[in-house]
Amino acid sequence: MSQLSLLKKQSFLPYFITQALGAFNDNLFKNFLLLVIVFSSLYNQAESAMLVNLAAGLFILPFFLFAPLGGQLADKYEKSRLIKTLKLIEVGVMALGAWAIQMHSIPLLLGLLFLMGAQSAFFGPVKFALMPQHLKQKELLAGNALVEMGTFLAILGGTLCAGFIFHTEDSTLTASVCVVVLSLLGFVSSLFIPKALPNNAELTINWNPIKQVVKTIRITKQNRTVFLSILAISWFWFVGATYLTQLPHFAKTFISDDPQYVTMLLTIFSVGIALGAIICEKLSGDKIELGILPLGALGMSVFGFDLYFSSQNIITSNSMTVVDFTLNNYRLLLDLMLLSASGSIFVVPLNALIQQRSEKEHRAQVIAGNNVLNALFMVGSAIFSIVMLTVVHLSVLELFLSIALLNVIVSIYVFSQVQEFLIRFIVWIISRVLYRVKSTGLDNIPETGPAVLVCNHVSFVDAILVGAASRRPVRFVMDKNIANLPVMKYFFKWAKTIPICSPKVSTEIYKQAFDQIDKELSSGEIICIFPEGKITRTGELNEFKRGIEHIVKRNPVPVVPMGLKGVWGSVFSRSGRFTIMRAIKRFRSELEVVASTPIPAEQISAEKLEKVVYQLINN
Repeated sequence: MSQLSLLKKQSFLPYFITQALGAFNDNLFKNFLLLVIVFSSLYNQAESAMLVNLAAGLFILPFFLFAPLGGQLADKYEKSRLIKTLKLIEVGVMALGAWAIQMHSIPLLLGLLFLMGAQSAFFGPVKFALMPQHLKQKELLAGNALVEMGTFLAILGGTLCAGFIFHTEDSTLTASVCVVVLSLLGFVSSLFIPKALPNNAELTINWNPIKQVVKTIRITKQNRTVFLSILAISWFWFVGATYLTQLPHFAKTFISDDPQYVTMLLTIFSVGIALGAIICEKLSGDKIELGILPLGALGMSVFGFDLYFSSQNIITSNSMTVVDFTLNNYRLLLDLMLLSASGSIFVVPLNALIQQRSEKEHRAQVIAGNNVLNALFMVGSAIFSIVMLTVVHLSVLELFLSIALLNVIVSIYVFSQVQEFLIRFIVWIISRVLYRVKSTGLDNIPETGPAVLVCNHVSFVDAILVGAASRRPVRFVMDKNIANLPVMKYFFKWAKTIPICSPKVSTEIYKQAFDQIDKELSSGEIICIFPEGKITRTGELNEFKRGIEHIVKRNPVPVVPMGLKGVWGSVFSRSGRFTIMRAIKRFRSELEVVASTPIPAEQISAEKLEKVVYQLINN
């Protein structure tokens, strides 16, 4: 589906407008305050620097103190009402802010900045926990992409607007009116957000912020994949915060002290985030495609490295306009844009993943844990930058280079710990590069809970094609001879395939396979088997074995019949000898993966499934 089609839905548009206006207003208020501090005649340079850092700390501190409490409230109470309450509080805070701006009261403005941070800390968990309730599974990635794009553009817009207002004749009045009007508009848009029922109405609120932070982090660790995804998201914010914070320094040192160049670089970075969000959905289709994560991680390092080298010979002069600079330094600007676009490709699927795979009862608390760790990593980014620039005496360019190198190390760690990410990448490459895969009826695969997929066996890449089509990770049952192929056996073991053979060959392996299948289904996983037991040599369907009956007898779960069409004749099938011409001819050929409605366990027989699959592949 198109991302923009979500903006036509009442279940998404008011929510999108509300969160975008909030991000815009936060950054307008914060950056206007910073400009007042920096250019105020009341403070010298040292005092201004101290107040700027204090302002940054006051805005981020509430995320440590209040995000866990916000997660509890979002799980316990109806979410649209909670959002309305938070937006009404924002109106009150901004009304006080407008008065403080008029009074030129820096201490009061700093106190209100803390309150704005607190409001954002409460708002973060509820806004992300709401999406899985209002959007379908196939809309979740597009929704996250739009939110990511809208948030960064709103941050940019608020930042630029603050600078523009600051240089107007009556800046205090203009800023005061703007922050109040924007907060009122955000409240009005929140009134149209549909209801989202509480996830855990019986939850007992823990009001102790320190204990709740510890408890929230403990909750995020319950699902290892979710926790490592949160760490990966936090790393994205570490990288993003480093670039965004240092871009003004970079512009002043290597380009010009003219503020318009800072604006240009920040705009390009934000546009890159928006571009990456659009690309993310194009690469993923209508599902959360984890296979594109390595592309995003690779891009963050590749374009980070090239940014370092392209910055070695920047062409600039006092008479040069921004347009002239762009034409003469397009490689530098392209690197910056593609770096941020890669970051977006990396983080959008991860945000959708934690929403999808977190337990419903404490989903908002998991998101609150994500917010806490994001804030912690952003603080770590500031400390890292200070140490590298002032203690190690790196230049800002060398700091960027060190971030690109660190990203390689972090990416290797993440992908080694969560095999699913790299496996999905391999699956995505094969299914998207070698073939054009069309899918039909995949909504029949249950979104949650255990199930068995049964499919015809046409080629050596059938598991990859089925795995690529499924929105959920699949455990494949595989003939032990294939599972033990040289070199490939390590990949199959890494992918958690389940080796099996005839009981006549090995009763032990046969029993172990069914025990493992039973264990995976009991854990709520999806299992896929190829009941023919071998790859077809004629293109016709072989007789289905009775192993599927044994599986559902031990663990009665729904069975989803599936069929692969157009695979016979490909280089991975047994339709003939491999030749270069055959490979070229079949390159990017169109295949189809079809799925039928689930069949209850009590109605399962090998003969019935064979007939259903036969009809799927011959219609």
